[in-house]
Amino acid sequence: MRNIIIHHGSELNRLLSIEADERAEGGASHVYKIQGDRGSGLDVFADISFQRGAVGDAGFNGISDEALLSIVIDRLRGFQSGPFSCRENALALTKAEEALLWLNARTRDRMARGVEGRALP
Repeated sequence: MRNIIIHHGSELNRLLSIEADERAEGGASHVYKIQGDRGSGLDVFADISFQRGAVGDAGFNGISDEALLSIVIDRLRGFQSGPFSCRENALALTKAEEALLWLNARTRDRMARGVEGRALP
């Protein structure tokens, strides 16, 4: 497992450890574990498994980047509609929405080429 530390910008985030499995043949990790110590040992807060392989080849076996971004977008939209609305949240929301837009554009392109859901040669 690899340790991810790019989130360590605040006290809360320094208390959270993120581990990822080794990168697979496509260059990306597929399994992430987020955990923290609340005083009684490590608690696992999230086990995230991403799709491994094309659905057409491997079947459905995990979540997509788009699904995870959708959670972040929903959360930031909530903050923006409440008392924690701020410029920084608005900018983060815009970038997360932009990331989702580009991933969806990639999917539409792959669908138009007839290669969505299949491994590339």
